[in-house]
Amino acid sequence: MAGVLEGPRMRSDSNSSTGSSRTMLRQRLSQLLTCVEDLSSDDDATEEVSRTLDEAFQLCGRYSTEFFRLHIVTWNVATSEPPDDVRSLLQLDSDSPTDLYVIGLQEVRATPVKYISDLLAEDSWSHLFMNTLGPNGFVKVTSVRMQGLLLIVFAKQTHLPFIRDIESTYTRTGILGYWGNKGGVSVRFSLYGHMLCFLNCHLAAHMNYAVQRVDEFEYILDSQDFDFHNTPNVLDHKVVFWFGDLNFRIADHGLHFLRSSINSGRFNLLWSKDQLMMMKKKEPLLQEFEEGPLKFKPTYKFDRFSETYDTSGKKRKPAWTDRILWRIKPSNNEQSGSIADDEEVSIKVTQDLYTCDASYGVSDHKPVISSFNIELQKQVDTPLVCVSAEGEWSADEDAVLTYFIQERFDTCTSDWIGLYKIGFKSALDYTAFAWVPEHEIPGVNEVVQLSMKKDDLPLLAGDYILGYFSRNMQSLVGLSPTFQIMESRLALLEGLVPENVNGLDK
Repeated sequence: MAGVLEGPRMRSDSNSSTGSSRTMLRQRLSQLLTCVEDLSSDDDATEEVSRTLDEAFQLCGRYSTEFFRLHIVTWNVATSEPPDDVRSLLQLDSDSPTDLYVIGLQEVRATPVKYISDLLAEDSWSHLFMNTLGPNGFVKVTSVRMQGLLLIVFAKQTHLPFIRDIESTYTRTGILGYWGNKGGVSVRFSLYGHMLCFLNCHLAAHMNYAVQRVDEFEYILDSQDFDFHNTPNVLDHKVVFWFGDLNFRIADHGLHFLRSSINSGRFNLLWSKDQLMMMKKKEPLLQEFEEGPLKFKPTYKFDRFSETYDTSGKKRKPAWTDRILWRIKPSNNEQSGSIADDEEVSIKVTQDLYTCDASYGVSDHKPVISSFNIELQKQVDTPLVCVSAEGEWSADEDAVLTYFIQERFDTCTSDWIGLYKIGFKSALDYTAFAWVPEHEIPGVNEVVQLSMKKDDLPLLAGDYILGYFSRNMQSLVGLSPTFQIMESRLALLEGLVPENVNGLDK
C-alpha cells in the first residue's frame, strides 16, 4: 500500500476484578474438597465429585481468553464524494482477519437538502462501506450522524449476538455550541460483557487554538452521558478509543524545515513541537490516553488527488491533524495504589498498525488507519435467544420458526425476528420479519412458535439465517444456523429460473 509505514506494537493492559466469578469458582472447589474428604464407596459421593468437577471446569472455561482484531479508520473527507474502492483502506486483503471495523468520518457533505436526504436513506459513504464489507461477512451494527460527523460500526456476523446495550450520542461545539460542524459523536456497547466506547471528534481548527481544542474535548466528555448505571459517562467504559480530525498542529517550525524533515523521513524531529504531544505533558486527562508513534507523513494539508502538500497561496504547514488514541480504564486497585493478589488481567489492547494511506486523494486530508488486537476474557458466551427454522422453507407455503429465551433480558413488544439473506448489510436489511408475541413474555427455555407468510418469502433459492432483534438493546441478540430456502414452484411458472438446470428438469 502506498504511503504505509508500520510502527512498533504498543500494548496496554487493564486489571479488572472478576471477583464474582472467582468466588463462585472457589465455592465449587471448596465443595469438591469436602466431597473428596467424605469420599467412600458411596455412589452418591462419587456423583457429587463428578458434578462439582464439571461445574468448576465450566467456570474456568467461561472466562478463557479470546483475541479480537479491531480496525479503525478516521478521515476528514472534505465534503467529497467517496472513491470507487476502499479495500486497501480497510485492509481487506490482510492475512490477519478483522472482527470489528469502526469508521469515523469528518466533513461529510451536509448541505440542508443533502443532510435531510441522508437522514431518510443511507449516505453515499455508508453505502460504500456497507457494499464493500457486506459480501465479506460484516454487518453494520450501528451508526450516528451529526451534520458532517459520521461514525459507523461493523462486526463479523458471528459476533452480533454478543454486542449488546448499544447507544449513541453527540455533542455540538460549533458556532456558539449550537452548530454541529464541530464536536463529537460516540457509540458505546458491550462486547462479550466488556464495555467499549468509540468517540469521533472534529475539534477547532487553526494553529493558535490548541488550548481550545483541549477545552472542547473536555466539554464533550462532560456533556455526553448514557442510560447505563455502570457506564453513565465516556470515561466509565473499560476501553475508550478517541479519534478524528483533532486539528492539533506542529508549532514553531518553519515550512522549509517541516517539509525537509518529512521528505527525509525524519518525523521524530517534529514530535516535540506536535501540539497534542505538548498538551499531553501539561494535561492530566490527556496523559490517560495512549498513542502509537507518528511514523507516517503528516496527513494535512495536501493538494487533492496528489501526494503534494498544499501549493495554494495559503501554503498551510503540514500537520498530524488526524489521530487515533485509546484509554484503558484504571482499575480500582491501580487508583488506590494497591494490587490484589487474585486480580486478573481481563483485557489487553495491542496496537499493531498506525499509519496513513496516502493513495487516497479525494480529500486534502489523508485517511489514518490503526489495527488493534484486543485480548479479553469473555464474560458472556451464550446468545440471549436461540432461533431455529423448522422444516423446509419455500414460498409455496407458510414457514415455521421457533425461538426460546436462554437468559432473561428486557424484552419489548416491538422486538421482531428477521429473515436475512447471507451477506446482509444491517439489521434492517431483512427479507421478511415477524413480530414476537405481544400478549405475554415467555419464560426462560419456553419454546415459542411463529410463522412467516409464504407471500413474504423469496421465490428463488438461497442461504438465509433468522435473527432476533431486541428493540431495547438495539441489536440482534440471537441468530439461527444457516439454512436454505428452496426455489418455489411459482418461480418456475413465472420464468424466474430455467426449466432445465444442470441437465435436470425442474
